[in-house]
Amino acid sequence: MTRFNERTLMGSDTGHDTRHDAKTISESYAEAPPHQRATLALTSAATAVALMTYTAPLVTLPETAAALHTSLSAQAWLLNGTPLGLAALLLVAGSLADDYGRRRIFLAGTLALGITTALGGLTSNTWLFTLARVAQGAASAAVLASSLGLLVAAFPSPRGRLHATGVWGAFVSGGIAVGPLVAGAMPNWRISYGVLGAAALLVAALGVRKLSESRSPRGGRPDVAGALTFGLALVALVAALTLGRDGWLRAPVGLLLLAAVLLLGVFTVVERRVATPMIDLSLFRSPRFLVSSAGGLVTGFAVIGLFSFLPAVLQRTLGLSPLDTAWLLLLWSGLSFAVALQAKRLAGRVTPRLQLAIGFTLHAVGALAMLGALDAGSWHRLLPGLMIGGVGSGLLNAALPLLSVESVPPARAAMGSGAQQTFRYIGSCAGVALTIALATSSGSGLAHGMDVAIVVMSGLALLGALGVAVGSRRPH
Repeated sequence: MTRFNERTLMGSDTGHDTRHDAKTISESYAEAPPHQRATLALTSAATAVALMTYTAPLVTLPETAAALHTSLSAQAWLLNGTPLGLAALLLVAGSLADDYGRRRIFLAGTLALGITTALGGLTSNTWLFTLARVAQGAASAAVLASSLGLLVAAFPSPRGRLHATGVWGAFVSGGIAVGPLVAGAMPNWRISYGVLGAAALLVAALGVRKLSESRSPRGGRPDVAGALTFGLALVALVAALTLGRDGWLRAPVGLLLLAAVLLLGVFTVVERRVATPMIDLSLFRSPRFLVSSAGGLVTGFAVIGLFSFLPAVLQRTLGLSPLDTAWLLLLWSGLSFAVALQAKRLAGRVTPRLQLAIGFTLHAVGALAMLGALDAGSWHRLLPGLMIGGVGSGLLNAALPLLSVESVPPARAAMGSGAQQTFRYIGSCAGVALTIALATSSGSGLAHGMDVAIVVMSGLALLGALGVAVGSRRPH
């Protein structure tokens, strides 16, 4: 398998001064051809907009739920609509981007994201809003999966790729940081969706002129059967995870889980028989690919799952406004952006897999530092934990995109990105459902229930850190 060699990047066998490399990356990027700069700018901007639409409901959840008359038990759907679309379509979108043109899928995704986001602001009930959010997730899947494929094609050298994926990862954090601020600053939640929809359409218009097409040379027919079975399996799985918070022993949950297992079985059979499979199942024997996938899953479950519901809890327990909540979370997400942007300087000192382990550990420490703050009614006590967690999140967002494209052949970069992010948003759906279930099931109140959720999610993050650390020692 052709892959970018981590030791080449680190310069460990040549005696090359990797500190000098890290310092000169930005200089070499400044001298990059215009098409490289345009590709990085547009893919980063689109990624930020996609994450802004993802995080917009976080600080407006109480207001949105009130406007749509959404019960507390159904509020998980308001948060899980987008990750449902993402999880179901990321791998499909990545495979299509590699085979039929990354630019084509990117432009279709940004256009669809603009339209579906604007429509989301016009909905009148919970299910229409959820359907709009699922469509936003599907569009975002096309954007996120094709973006890294475009970057790998535009930046073929290891140094250029390191810089490009670092900037792209930073804009993941940037979108998470700015989305709640935009939503909280608007007069109402509906206007924020119109603004974000217009931003996505602007990126699509610019991309028509500035982006160059690239695709995998493998050819072949589209894996329609694989796409359908995999997409339906993930829809069934995520729906079961979301419904499960109201009781795991109910018949609909069991039937959905059974359907997911059966469809994944069919998908496996299909992928072994088609000439051009959507995903090469032999990749799951690669430690790199397993670490990338597991890193995405734990990030979604322990980090995104916890922080998706935290803003709503802050408003209900501390009485913060949506904008106040957004400013408070900016400490976490802003630090995440800054750390992800500068993480390329760790090249030669810390491997991406060690970054993951450190990132999960810092997230767990930061989350545990917030214990008791809600019960005490003090937002000030949240600050140290948000800062520590922000640093950890930045390391995760810098390491994951680089791992995802390193874990597969360069010609399948979009598929590698889609696979890792699929696991990330499956984890997100499960994490949101579990966090809400833990936080709302405590007889001692929402603040105490959130403390329970923090302890559970921190434990899962520490297990993720241990798993990544052990996996990194396996032979490659």
